[in-house]
Amino acid sequence: MTAAAPVTADKATVYKPSDLIADDIDAYLVAHQHKSLLRFITCGSVDDGKSTLIGRLLYDSKMIFEDQMAALEADSRRVGTQGGAIDFALLVDGLAAEREQGITIDVAYRFFSTDKRKFIVADTPGHEQYTRNMVTGASTADAAVILIDARKGVLTQTRRHSYLVKLLGIRHVVLAVNKMDLVGWDQKTFDAIVADYRAFADQIGLEVFTPIPISGLTGANMASRGEDSPWYQGPILMDWLEGVQVEDDLRGQSFRMPVQWVNRPNLDFRGFSGQIAAGTVKPGDKVRSLPSGRQSTVARIVTKPDDLSEAYAGQSVTITLADEIDVSRGDILVAADDPVAVSGQFEATVVWMDDEPLPPGRAYLLKIGTRMVGASVTEIKHRVNVNTLEHLAAKKLELNEIGLVNLSLDQAIPFEPYAQNRDLGGFILIDRISNRTVGAGLINFALRRADNIHWQHTDVGKASRAALKGQRGRVVWLTGLSGAGKSTIANLVEKRLHALGRHTYLLDGDNVRHGLNRNLGFTEEDRVENIRRVAEVAKLMVDAGLIVLTAFISPFRAERRLAREILDDGEFVEVFVDTPLAIAEQRDVKGLYKKARAGQLKNFTGIDSPYEAPEHPELVIDTTRMDPVQAA
Repeated sequence: MTAAAPVTADKATVYKPSDLIADDIDAYLVAHQHKSLLRFITCGSVDDGKSTLIGRLLYDSKMIFEDQMAALEADSRRVGTQGGAIDFALLVDGLAAEREQGITIDVAYRFFSTDKRKFIVADTPGHEQYTRNMVTGASTADAAVILIDARKGVLTQTRRHSYLVKLLGIRHVVLAVNKMDLVGWDQKTFDAIVADYRAFADQIGLEVFTPIPISGLTGANMASRGEDSPWYQGPILMDWLEGVQVEDDLRGQSFRMPVQWVNRPNLDFRGFSGQIAAGTVKPGDKVRSLPSGRQSTVARIVTKPDDLSEAYAGQSVTITLADEIDVSRGDILVAADDPVAVSGQFEATVVWMDDEPLPPGRAYLLKIGTRMVGASVTEIKHRVNVNTLEHLAAKKLELNEIGLVNLSLDQAIPFEPYAQNRDLGGFILIDRISNRTVGAGLINFALRRADNIHWQHTDVGKASRAALKGQRGRVVWLTGLSGAGKSTIANLVEKRLHALGRHTYLLDGDNVRHGLNRNLGFTEEDRVENIRRVAEVAKLMVDAGLIVLTAFISPFRAERRLAREILDDGEFVEVFVDTPLAIAEQRDVKGLYKKARAGQLKNFTGIDSPYEAPEHPELVIDTTRMDPVQAA
């Protein structure tokens, strides 16, 4: 069986062997062995043409065998979407459900090669419910081809996949504006899409991408330059894929190698085997083993058939050391003068992949590189709406959700942030009972806190403290727009409670930002953290038996729900200070609305940031019908 390229003769299609192997198969195999490998993904919205693009790349690179071509032609006539003509998407969409619906569900991997390079491409699904599949395909990719339908422009799914590409640290990105043949290869359409995407890319921090107008169906600007786009002078897709440099990204860093195996074939040899994750190493280099911190010098770099004088990122080698130091599987050998950090607590981004939600506190196994440790999520700081990029408070992560969490391990591990090194900063979470992978994560940074934190039992409890004061501790949570009158009402209520001999404390939104929350801004992320801290402080005060009044805009239901859920039943009283935006803006005691309208104050609730009114508050105060004294 041979790889086939189509040749038309007398209206019949015949095949000849690919030029890559027709002349000298031995020479081809030698050259093929030394080609570099590029892993890349295709992603984007549904029906943007991802599978068609990959099928076309396979076709143009002459990697389709004769029997595959015959089957493709038959399938195209039977279930194709091109009116009987060859439907290249069928080369990739292998599941019956994919062919029936015309969509990609699972991640499909395909291999192909050209004279210059070998490729492994992952066709990832576009639907939100398959986010975990897309993350799986992108986790090992060096580059991404993000497709956009020229007729539709930048869509929600385009933004979602671009966000995931940025999140997963893929630095080399092509923006392939597909189906340009359906818009007449109009340059203005292409330029408008690129400008729209560039604005979004700036928003998520995707600094560099290469826009290319293509037609996956005809192959224009893919393996050869299209005649219908003389206005485009940039690289075609195949040239970009063959030329993008990814190896140097890691070779320029300091040496790191996770130890996968301690190699002891006999009493006289002890080597440490693994794949170099970053940097280069030579005999004579000083290295350090982490987490122990012991140092030695590289004696040999052992491979077959001969030792190497130098090894670099991506190579699998066995290293012997000049000194007998303790190195075990899971340890990391690093450059002695630039070691990685060691910690047992982190802030991390987690993509949840299991049907059963992720609750804080549950014990899992964490696998990072070659090391396996026990782990639990101590706090979910927020989850990310991957469609709008909003940060929302959350008590748990559901299937396909992405969240920012605090992670605690049962032992300290060497690591680097994922943005710096994907091998040393990426991990998976494994269910201890079923041994199934339930989540994937990216380490952002280590938390500066004690490695061992234990809850200290106290003999005097909440009930005792409350009984001493003759009251029951609780939180009265006032929420509403800025200018609604929350602080005024809360102040009057506290005065009355004080006159009645009650023990109280008022937590006001402005006051806590002078101390407890002085380091927080007004982004959605900071607002979530602002309310989380206030809720925790309020909980401690309730534990002390106090009646706590809070006056915060707290615009998101999820945040207020979080504050309610950390307290016992009956201890949280939500009061909605209901004031229409127009009236709150008329009052504008602090001049904030005026600044927000002038663009001087970003993320201001009611103007450019939403307010989600309570759905089931214990009390609603209509400030259009009563004054502050009546409200109190």
